Amino acid sequence: MSLFREELELLRCFAQSPFLPVACAAGTAEPVYLENGRDKTGKYAAAIALLQRKGLIRVDYDIPLKNFSYDGYEAYPCKGSMALTANGIRVLEVLETQGVTGEEL
Repeated sequence: MSLFREELELLRCFAQSPFLPVACAAGTAEPVYLENGRDKTGKYAAAIALLQRKGLIRVDYDIPLKNFSYDGYEAYPCKGSMALTANGIRVLEVLETQGVTGEEL
């Protein structure tokens, strides 16, 4: 899977929920996103970092999601949240308008 495809996959997750959980291990800044209880460490880390650098998402390790159990994140002491920025919302709208799903990649 290409990195661009992983970025699109994450953006589609944000389209379903504007806030997603994120964590990181002690002593690292590498983001961890566990989708549906499956460990996606490494698969999404670079995509999260790129989306953040592009200004499409915001990662806040000090703002955990309220009413989210963080099951599966027990090994990660730092638990926070990710959210779309205004630019991220615009990009999602453009992708939807253009019919970009990532399947064509």
